[in-house]
Amino acid sequence: MKSPGPEAGVRQMNESARSTHEPCDAPITMHVVIAGAGPCGLSLSLVLAQEGINVTLVDKEDTVITAPRAAHLMAPAVQILRRAGILDEVRRAGFIPGAHTWRTPDGTAIVSMDDFGLSKTADPVTVLPIGMLSKLMLSHVEKNSKISLKWGHRVIDAGQDDHSAWISVKKNDGTEEKISGDFVCGCDGATSQVRKSVLGERNFPGKTWDYQLVAANVRYPFEKFGYDDMNTIIHPDDCHIVARLTQDGLWRVSYQQPASMTLEDVIDNQPAHFEKILPGHPKPGEYNLTNQVSPYKMHQRCAETFHVGRICLAADAAHLVNPWGGLGLTGGFADTIGLAECLVGIAREKADMSILDRYDAERRAIYHNFINPISSGNFHRATTANTDKLLENDPFLSMCAAARTDAKVEEKLQKLFSVPTRE
Repeated sequence: MKSPGPEAGVRQMNESARSTHEPCDAPITMHVVIAGAGPCGLSLSLVLAQEGINVTLVDKEDTVITAPRAAHLMAPAVQILRRAGILDEVRRAGFIPGAHTWRTPDGTAIVSMDDFGLSKTADPVTVLPIGMLSKLMLSHVEKNSKISLKWGHRVIDAGQDDHSAWISVKKNDGTEEKISGDFVCGCDGATSQVRKSVLGERNFPGKTWDYQLVAANVRYPFEKFGYDDMNTIIHPDDCHIVARLTQDGLWRVSYQQPASMTLEDVIDNQPAHFEKILPGHPKPGEYNLTNQVSPYKMHQRCAETFHVGRICLAADAAHLVNPWGGLGLTGGFADTIGLAECLVGIAREKADMSILDRYDAERRAIYHNFINPISSGNFHRATTANTDKLLENDPFLSMCAAARTDAKVEEKLQKLFSVPTRE
């Protein structure tokens, strides 16, 4: 189940910074330094640049990462991509999905959400793998004169004084450089050096699950077995997701493995595991694995604050959740919307720095009250042992079942996933 939390957070942040869309004749001189050129760092750069703010964007890699990760762009993603001026292009590259069906291990349908893509809402879901989305955003970043993009710059420290903030970076050639601006935004992921510099090496409270999720892109005729665009297969040990990534036959299979398994173990075990869990029990020659499997640990963690003075945190640098339900990416984009609104408000002198205290308080509240418990609930649902009583015992799946014949319930269900279009 997707949480209403990020959407509620968007509403709150939109309200708190709604005046930032008013015209402003005064020139904007703000300079923001962003660490991390993932989807949230790229989108934040584009939105700030659209508002006339100068951006320096740095990343330790040599280009965007294309390993299998999230692919479903929910309402906060749609909204910030619209604000960045690239939503139409994203829509053309991706597609709006159809049904999401929860299934037993033999493929039997338990219940379906027929319009998982929310096609009737203002902000329908778009499927576009993050690697493809990042490349698209990168093409716009590279031609934006307001954005200076620096690859091969690894953040080693961050600091600030009363008037500026900065990061220290080590470049690929071994030299070091200090990059200063009015604000620093840490969008540099789970191992964020920006977060460590301002909050301490180990100050990221929460937990790590005993399982890891392994993502793989595969070509295999799931349609032949009656699979829908999104499928969640429920089982204590063999739960997995099968999701259509493109209209030309590429699918994502994300499955659970013990956290103790090494990458080598995961790779070696993949053929036998696919034969066990996929419909038709295919052997390696019967499907095309288009990339090496990509395992990642599952966490529930949240920083104690999302900003210290002029240094702000967003997305995975600020909080982590397990991938079941896509709330990590969704919450990250919602952070980015709120942070962009705050910085634009400050730049236009419509708000002072205290608005960042509200960004911190509201986004952390959304994490603790919505994103964390609901993403945990998504994981527990996927690992349920007894599926016979699932519709009776699970309120969300019961709502999905009722929505198929009750228009009012369907409308209520859609409101859990969507937010009104902004003026």
